[in-house]
Amino acid sequence: MAFLDYHYFSNALGKQTAAYVLLPEVGEGPFPVLYLLHGLSDNHTIWLRRTAIERYVANLPVIVVMPDGGRGFYADAAAGYAYGKAIGEELVDRIDKTFPTQASRAGRVIAGLSMGGYGAVRLALAYPERFRAAHSLSGAMGFGHKDPNWEDPRTSEFARVVGEGYKGGPCDLYALAQTNQAAGTLPELRIDCGTEDFLLEDNRAFNAFLTEHGILHEYEEFPGAHTWEYWDTHIQDALTFLFP
Repeated sequence: MAFLDYHYFSNALGKQTAAYVLLPEVGEGPFPVLYLLHGLSDNHTIWLRRTAIERYVANLPVIVVMPDGGRGFYADAAAGYAYGKAIGEELVDRIDKTFPTQASRAGRVIAGLSMGGYGAVRLALAYPERFRAAHSLSGAMGFGHKDPNWEDPRTSEFARVVGEGYKGGPCDLYALAQTNQAAGTLPELRIDCGTEDFLLEDNRAFNAFLTEHGILHEYEEFPGAHTWEYWDTHIQDALTFLFP
């Protein structure tokens, strides 16, 4: 596949940023787009470095965009960078202008791991008019909803993202899901997590909430931990879900 190291200035972030882009060798455009998000400790290069994503999509007429989301949880921080707008709005518009995309809700899906799993669902729920479906792998689904762990040194960093009175706000997946349900704008959702993953209980809790409220989604657990071995395996399940 053609591979592009795509650098540009983001007005939403007020800085230079980047994305990796894979362009299909099969089919004829316009092409659907998969936005593939990284986790907290990584950047836009990691999916290509640690998985066989290029091989998995080689026979699909799909553009894959892997943006740099910093440590911003793909949200507009209360005190910090607007990564939600930067990716959910600005990057989507830029990709549609640059490449032969299917520039509609039907032509856009989003997935990610850990912070990016949360981010994929958050962006799909924040911009339901833009994304048809979202898949979370080992997502931090309690972010913006759970009470903070004050013993975690990252808590102050995370607090700058969600702000005060965050429950029920734009970082709370529980509230966003109910808002979309009431509006009839829910995207297709799929969530998976490893049975040895430290985020398993957060995923189970969100699954239970969606089930209790009659919000359609798919949920699966598999053997595995918070590892690249798990994500390399189950991104293949995500592709099957997103491009049936």
